[in-house]
Amino acid sequence: MRGTTEQPLLAPLLGGQAGWGAGRRTATGASLAAAAVSWAMLMAPLGALVAHLTPSTVERALSAPGALQPLVVSVEAGAASLDALVVVGTPLGWLLARTIGAVASVLEAGMLAMLLLPPLVIGLLLVFLVGPATPVGSLLAHVRLSASNTLLALVIAQSYEAGPYYVLGAQAAFRVVDPALPELAQLGGDSGWRSFRRVTVPLAAPGLVLALSTAWARAIGAFGAVLIVAYHPYGLPLQIFTTLEETGLASALPFAAVLVLVALPLPLAGYYWSSRAERRHRGVA
Repeated sequence: MRGTTEQPLLAPLLGGQAGWGAGRRTATGASLAAAAVSWAMLMAPLGALVAHLTPSTVERALSAPGALQPLVVSVEAGAASLDALVVVGTPLGWLLARTIGAVASVLEAGMLAMLLLPPLVIGLLLVFLVGPATPVGSLLAHVRLSASNTLLALVIAQSYEAGPYYVLGAQAAFRVVDPALPELAQLGGDSGWRSFRRVTVPLAAPGLVLALSTAWARAIGAFGAVLIVAYHPYGLPLQIFTTLEETGLASALPFAAVLVLVALPLPLAGYYWSSRAERRHRGVA
């Protein structure tokens, strides 16, 4: 009925039946062209990176003594950050997904506030939260740890920058799970933890994997908060920054390429796996 009522009204404007079909094809073509231009514009920075890299520049930059140490630091800190986010962020994501009313609004507002805070501001606030002159800093000093210019400080800064991405992603993943399914498992004799592990987590896994892989890219590329609280040891983002300042753009590009190669594969693989898993759950080949 919708097509029969709308088409006669618009057909005179498009020249009848033929004009209607031609108009739809023109609109579709224009949309595809706009989408192609938008995709090309968004991909342009990666194209510029590839276009301006030369084998000699890459070899000279990466063969210098200690050149790849920032990569090791970034990977170690990023892995530790993800471990912390899984332990702390997964229960919080589940709570956000299952809480309703004013409490849910407050919890979500807090996560959104942390997501939207500029990373430099996060770094400044971390100084007042875990810096050497704070109660937390004093407690860390008693066990010979420090949250300032150490690997621990880097992990903390990365976790705060990446944490909201994982928590909100986990919330979305848990929301798609029907609460009745783990309840049925508990009626069958499973404990609350067992039903969560055997029912809730597998059903939420596609979204959790995507959230975690996104958090990986955000953590390993963290810069603003890291610049304030963990200038040493250098990770890849700070290595890019210091190389840019000291020797120029061309010397920094190889480290930028390494960061891209380390940060992107996991999110891309996570997105692909999550999409396949969701289609399987829906019964689509």
